[in-house]
Amino acid sequence: MLPPLVLLAMAVFVHGCAHQQATSRGTTVTTDGLSVKQQRLVAIAAFTANGNLPKLSTALAGGLDAGWTINEIKEVLVQLYAYAGFPRSLNGLNTFIDVLDDRQRRGITDEVGREPSPMPAHKSSIELGTEIQTKLVGGPATGRYVAFCPGIDAFLKGHLFGDILGRDNLDVQSREIATISALATLEGVNPQLTSHFNVGLNTGLTEAQLRGVTFAIDDAVGKARGDNARHLLAQVIGKRPGMSHPDTVLSTGRGSSAEARISIRVRQEQLVESAPLEHFKGTVRIRRLFQASDPARASGASVTFEPGARTAWHAHPLGQVLVVTAGTGWVQQRGEAAKAIREDDVVWIPPAVMHWHGATTTTAMTHMAVQERLDDNTVEWMEQVSDEQYRAAEQTR
Repeated sequence: MLPPLVLLAMAVFVHGCAHQQATSRGTTVTTDGLSVKQQRLVAIAAFTANGNLPKLSTALAGGLDAGWTINEIKEVLVQLYAYAGFPRSLNGLNTFIDVLDDRQRRGITDEVGREPSPMPAHKSSIELGTEIQTKLVGGPATGRYVAFCPGIDAFLKGHLFGDILGRDNLDVQSREIATISALATLEGVNPQLTSHFNVGLNTGLTEAQLRGVTFAIDDAVGKARGDNARHLLAQVIGKRPGMSHPDTVLSTGRGSSAEARISIRVRQEQLVESAPLEHFKGTVRIRRLFQASDPARASGASVTFEPGARTAWHAHPLGQVLVVTAGTGWVQQRGEAAKAIREDDVVWIPPAVMHWHGATTTTAMTHMAVQERLDDNTVEWMEQVSDEQYRAAEQTR
């Protein structure tokens, strides 16, 4: 009897073939989402907002490694005090100082980056902030708070939009990714998150990039917060002129009860993400195929490894199925020799077994990965596969 995940993966494999046919007919558009650099920004903002300083420390180092300058990251941490409060912002800055000190001791030199230009001499902060706010919101601010409390309106225009967002050493799209990430992490701020999804679109961020932020929130904070953000984003997209909801829902079957209907979702867009560097080595791209919807627990993705790329050591609490769809690669369980995997191979990895998988040095490899979550956890990441361990696998060919 095959494990349930193997049967599910086989169904996903058939779906993947149908997806390729749909793509050739033009019904599915695959679009790039967030860059690795932008993914690092999501993590920095999320962990600053929720105060998880150990994870923030890792995210800050990852941001520097991805190419953010010291002054750009400082801008993010300063800006977030307007959304998460001074205590979280100051904790973030102090954590950043520790990260920089540690990197300096290890001989790592990070680019400082430029300071912001002087503010316009002929405009007050409120005048500058009103211009910036109007541009980002798409018109003058009209919220009920404006008439009810003119003081807060002045503070928003003069301080947030003028003094902070008027600093030009961090681009406006990056600022919005940081703000959206922080708000998506916090509870009880859905009206503000909805507003900033609209602002993000006004700055030129694409729907795919904003969905990429929500998936990055899944990885950094948890699926519940990511689901909440995706729900709000779908509402925003549905109300924007010229934009359609990312899913088309067709109902079949007789009767009007929920049990009598089958919902078929046809994805108009599937997000391609660069895999996080702390869990992978080399160039790896991830296309999420489906997410678990309660009470179901399984999720699936198509993962492409360029030659020489691989995962870190990791384990899945309820196991994983890999279906190789192209190329040649390796899979290795801890304590066993590496095994070659090729197109059409189906690999079952038992629960809690440490393993890694990836491409060979000369051939790219794509597989579909299906796994189930246990208590909101689908994977436990461990150390990177060393070059020596990877070369040992190559020597078995």
